[in-house]
Amino acid sequence: MAESIPEKNTPFATYKRLFHYVTPFWGSFAISTVGYLLYAATEPLFATLIKNIIDILQAQNREKMILLPLFFIGLIFTRGVGTFLGGFFLAKVSTGVVHTLRCDVFNKYAQLPTAYFDSHNSGQMMSVITYNVREVTEATTDAIRTFVREGLTALGLLIYLFYSDWRLSLVFLAIAPVIAVMVSYVSKRLRKLSRLIQNSVGDMSHITSELVTGHRVVRSYGGKDYEKSRFFTSSFNNSQQNLKLATTTAIHNPLLQLLIGIALAGLMYLTLFFMDKVSPGGFVGYLTAAFLLPKPIRQLSDANSNVQKGITAAQSLFEILDEMDEVDSGNYQISRATGVLEFDNVSFAYPNSEDYALKNVSFTAKAGQTVALVGASGGGKSTVTNLILRFYEHSEGRILLDGVEISDYQLSNLRAQIGLVTQQVTLFNDSVANNIAYGGLANAPLEAIHQAAEKAHAIGFIEALPQGLATEIGENGVKLSGGQKQRLAIARALLKDAPLLILDEATSALDTESERQIQKALKEVVVGRTSIIIAHRLSTIEEADLILVIEKGQIVERGTHQTLLAQNGAYSRLYSVQFEE
Repeated sequence: MAESIPEKNTPFATYKRLFHYVTPFWGSFAISTVGYLLYAATEPLFATLIKNIIDILQAQNREKMILLPLFFIGLIFTRGVGTFLGGFFLAKVSTGVVHTLRCDVFNKYAQLPTAYFDSHNSGQMMSVITYNVREVTEATTDAIRTFVREGLTALGLLIYLFYSDWRLSLVFLAIAPVIAVMVSYVSKRLRKLSRLIQNSVGDMSHITSELVTGHRVVRSYGGKDYEKSRFFTSSFNNSQQNLKLATTTAIHNPLLQLLIGIALAGLMYLTLFFMDKVSPGGFVGYLTAAFLLPKPIRQLSDANSNVQKGITAAQSLFEILDEMDEVDSGNYQISRATGVLEFDNVSFAYPNSEDYALKNVSFTAKAGQTVALVGASGGGKSTVTNLILRFYEHSEGRILLDGVEISDYQLSNLRAQIGLVTQQVTLFNDSVANNIAYGGLANAPLEAIHQAAEKAHAIGFIEALPQGLATEIGENGVKLSGGQKQRLAIARALLKDAPLLILDEATSALDTESERQIQKALKEVVVGRTSIIIAHRLSTIEEADLILVIEKGQIVERGTHQTLLAQNGAYSRLYSVQFEE
């Protein structure tokens, strides 16, 4: 596997892979190519027109002169038609390719495992879809347009030159190896600099995202100067890399023009000696075609910069698309589980960590029971819920739902059996109703949404909003209080009506009165479903059927509230500390 990665990331392999995205638009690409063939054909025909004008003038053949203006108009018309066909249909191809790529990357993000998000910052991931895709756009529009149009033009002119006098035209072949070496070196440097630029754009996006989402903390702790310094450093690095890229291009182009100029100077010198038998028109036509050649070559050189940036951007996109999806090898499905959950000697360590987050954990939650997980932060409580939802795959032991190993379940079917409310509530820039009826719940009737909000004791503040359930709540519910956000999250879980409910510090952000209301609602909600509750406030889980005290990834005590207090152990100490507080 390690040997195949570099091969997949070569410029040729990347362009070949990009070509597969062009395949669905082959018709438009073919029309575009025909258009640019028409455009390219007009260049050597202009040289032919000049040749004929001079020869006709020398022969004093006035009758043929009448046809030359018509021929000229025909060339201009053909050139215009070719430009339109080439530009319009290539734009259709490029926009289609970019749209497909952008959607593929976003869809891939939706399929990637949780571990990927843990190891990549959000700014870099967002810049891939915005900045990197734009770079691919330039490579598949302006650059490809230039390569097809100017490449065909240069080819047409060379064919004309070799047809007119192949011996003289060999001078261009003499400098071809030098040009090839120069372009190869510059291309490698441009790809390297483009990669650095893309990384710096990701860093700037990440810093900006942190400032926007954490602006209250930044201002409260006087972090404005620190964030400004971070962004300045990142932006300065981006500017330096862009300057290096511009310098490389600025040096490369004059050198290339100098080489071509030397070749043309030599060609002019040679034509004076070897084209003595050619008509004046042929002589001028040949030199005209030769002097038309540097323009397409210069534009090809300019386009090479965009192409190399596009290749680098496409490589970063394909690296994401080649990532392994979230593991979903199971095919077992059930309409509704009864909710019997069993951990059988489960051990688990997070990726790149040598320490176990859970070690030899075993417990059973019977259908309809409420199991509470308590203990100090970092003890492994949230890891239990991560494994139940298969955000991470356990490596040792078994986790059974209704007697079936959860890895045997189809992933979407497993998660359909689970309602989740976390401490960090995620809401969307949408209406209250759409935030409660999110995702698979989108088609829920308004009456059911209203009932879920009532059970979560959220309907009171919802009806006080300007438009009730139709009120837009802003990005991540910025217009709501912490307690209101969590009640919406609880309403979402209630609407899902799953047989297994996970509450991960679900009442931690509520005031005392709101918490009391939620506890009343939860007493009704947990009836008939299995509930796993991670609780910081021990007063909220006194009536749990089973309490597990987890320390350093292991269950150190288990029992009911009363039995654990009587043992006068870890739970009793936690309870005493909170009671004193």
